[in-house]
Amino acid sequence: MSISQLARSIVESPTLRLNEEARLLREKGLPVIHLGIGEPKNKAPIAAILAAAAKLVSGEVKYAPTDGSPSLKKAIVRYTEENYDRVVAPENVIVSDGAKQCLFNILYTLCNPGDEVIVNAPFWVSYPEIIKMVQGVPVIVTPEDGGFVPRIEELRRAVGSNTKAIILNSPNNPSGAVYPAELVAEVVELCESKGIWLILDDIYHKLVFDGRSAPAAYRYTNKDVERSKLIVVNGVSKLYGMTGFRIGWVVASRELVQIMTNIQAQTASCVSPVLQAAAEGALTGMQGVIESLRLTIQNNRDVLVNELGSFADVKLHKPGGTFYALPDFRAFGKPSVELSRFLLQKALVVTVPGKEFGMEGHLRLSFAGTVKDVTEGVARMRWALDPASPNEIYIGDRKLVRDWL
Repeated sequence: MSISQLARSIVESPTLRLNEEARLLREKGLPVIHLGIGEPKNKAPIAAILAAAAKLVSGEVKYAPTDGSPSLKKAIVRYTEENYDRVVAPENVIVSDGAKQCLFNILYTLCNPGDEVIVNAPFWVSYPEIIKMVQGVPVIVTPEDGGFVPRIEELRRAVGSNTKAIILNSPNNPSGAVYPAELVAEVVELCESKGIWLILDDIYHKLVFDGRSAPAAYRYTNKDVERSKLIVVNGVSKLYGMTGFRIGWVVASRELVQIMTNIQAQTASCVSPVLQAAAEGALTGMQGVIESLRLTIQNNRDVLVNELGSFADVKLHKPGGTFYALPDFRAFGKPSVELSRFLLQKALVVTVPGKEFGMEGHLRLSFAGTVKDVTEGVARMRWALDPASPNEIYIGDRKLVRDWL
């Protein structure tokens, strides 16, 4: 079979692959605990459900405008003003099938073959692959101090004559790190001075803990949205726990939005009007659902930190946001892919290898599920890896004895 070299170069999504492995194991009746998926357990907000139901009942489920329904775009304009203190027009907004399609549209719009896009490690697994899909070149910047926050000097050194954009994701998937305001301000200044686009993946911007906030990049530029080099991506998947609705949006200049609209018209045509109605319901409904989810996730974070604290030789940077942690398991001497597979086979716990995020030796653990998932999942991992843990454990109704340490 003749398949393009570009298509061959795109790797499988590790998170979706692990989701499928976990599903198959559960179908066999095995009590799998999924600490890999970034998906809260909450129900979708009732305002979103009612709005989608009303759209369905109306029977008027036809093509929608390619760039999004006017009423949803109006809600996004209001959301942007309230949360970013920035007034934009509907022409500055495009709605897409999730933040992932938003990022693809942006990079397809910006990149010529060979253009470079700077990505900070640890990074969301899809960034380098999407960049490659549009024939760009991902340039990975790994913090020299071994932490999760780059220094501005490291980013400056990565900038070259082919640099087209920098992607900034804070709060960060997979580490949960929240970048300091000073760094965000410096990156905005760097991009504006060099004429580089700054793509801000803000999908977790309200899921922050301990009274902190994620600094909005708009705060550090005096330019309006038409002249700014900032492109903001957001959506309802994480803040409202509406992952299956697949609604994301971009706020950018009119020129960029128009080009992205042309791209979307030739690929997806439009986003489902039913799902857009749900997103509008979430944005215009009671916003207490976000705080409720945030508090639940923060409590889960605290439980995870406490449980990992008793796990010998595991090092953890306490997450400041998102629902992920990226603990360091290098002391156990296994590559992260091998370690993740071992934990799934022996302990029936799904984790995601740090290698996929540019951090070999680490594992991404999601605490988006229940407290029971977190506590039992870490207990199983400790049993499988830590010689100081009890030699026996019950997984489901089966008693297992560790015979490999």
